[in-house]
Amino acid sequence: MDSITIGLWVSGGLLLLVVLGMRVAFAAGLSGLVGLVWHFWNGRGYDPDQFVWALTVAVKTAGQVPHSKISSQALSLIPTFILIGYLAYHAGLTKALFEAAKRWMAWVPGGLAVSTVFATAGFAAVSGASVATSAVFARIAIPEMLAIGYDKRFAAGVVAAAGTLASLIPPSAILVIYAIIVEQDVGRLLLAGFIPGVFSAVVYTLLIVGMALTIKGFGPRVTGFTWKERFESLPPALPIVAVVVIIICFVYNPFGGDAWGTPTEGGAIGAFIVFLMALYRGMRWPALKEALLETAKLSVMIFSIIWGVLIYVRFLGFADLPGAFSDWLQSLEMAPMLILICILLAYAVLGMFMDAIGMLLLTLPVVFPAVMALNGGMNVAAEASTFGMSGTMCAVWFGILVVKMAEFCLITPPIGLNCFVVAGVRDDLSVQDVFKGVTPFFIADAVTIALLVAFPSIVLWLPSQI
Repeated sequence: MDSITIGLWVSGGLLLLVVLGMRVAFAAGLSGLVGLVWHFWNGRGYDPDQFVWALTVAVKTAGQVPHSKISSQALSLIPTFILIGYLAYHAGLTKALFEAAKRWMAWVPGGLAVSTVFATAGFAAVSGASVATSAVFARIAIPEMLAIGYDKRFAAGVVAAAGTLASLIPPSAILVIYAIIVEQDVGRLLLAGFIPGVFSAVVYTLLIVGMALTIKGFGPRVTGFTWKERFESLPPALPIVAVVVIIICFVYNPFGGDAWGTPTEGGAIGAFIVFLMALYRGMRWPALKEALLETAKLSVMIFSIIWGVLIYVRFLGFADLPGAFSDWLQSLEMAPMLILICILLAYAVLGMFMDAIGMLLLTLPVVFPAVMALNGGMNVAAEASTFGMSGTMCAVWFGILVVKMAEFCLITPPIGLNCFVVAGVRDDLSVQDVFKGVTPFFIADAVTIALLVAFPSIVLWLPSQI
């Protein structure tokens, strides 16, 4: 049996295991190990000694993967970004951020929901995890929206959808994982996510305001805040802004010349600054212990998925499935942009059955080389309809698109993780309630993705400046 056929059988088995409910980390690791054994044993007959030899080589090959890849310095960004978010929450910075957003934005139609979106976007700038962001604002924002008459399903939907902004707005754990898998510059990708993240928040805001203007009794305004009260709300929220500015300035020297440090060092400095702020605001050992434990749990979960998937990816390299898929896509008599749209739609479907990180880790080793082959290395200034971008910029643009699709998958049934988190935090909400409330945001995400595809400059302008 040829290597491509083995690759297809193993990949099909992996998808079956995931659909049957096995964790992505274990399904990918097991499939990769079986695939490696099959590959090395293929064509050697049924001699037990040959099978033992193939098993030994496969186990050694698989065993080398976790340490060689996880020891990458760039991956240390993930726990530091997650830690920043949990420390900010326990320091009370999230409440201050929501209060500031409420005093400045609650007067518009659907004001509290709009305030939630902007406060979540602000918190996303110091938290690299969508799940953590949704959990935090489910505790803070939903009670206030329910108190003034919001439908509980829509209130939950706002929090679940807005929580996805942490996937794009730097620091972002998913963008770091993408950069590692496709071997692209982490700093450039983090910077590229800023404008699309803010753009997504604006689209969510327009959706909420539009619904409030057209649906009677929807999203009452909150008025009565004086200008003095509004300005008084800013100083408690400024530490989050300060942390973001410090990290960006450290990684991207605003005065020209070389950067002052790497993104990893910038993330560590950001975590230390937020830690000092938390101590200053009265954080005690129980809160610090909880922040560290939650950071460790989420980081271990992410690293476990990476370990398992990388074993599967090593098998794909032996089977040459990425090259075969790339050749097949190039042989299709279709416009490159149409192929890209089909790939994004496939992500939307796949995301209904897999978590975002696992989905990207499993697909990128196959899909990314094909997209780069379609790119053709044309000029960045060419029209997006011809896929006209340099290789590096195309990788950045495609990265933002797939991470945005990962955001979309965080709220799609039946696996939408953000929806489960919000329902888990609130005893008065079922998962079905959250999925119903998040439905209007599918339209907003579809519009955002379409605009990012049609106008790549939204993504590429900022990273092109460094």
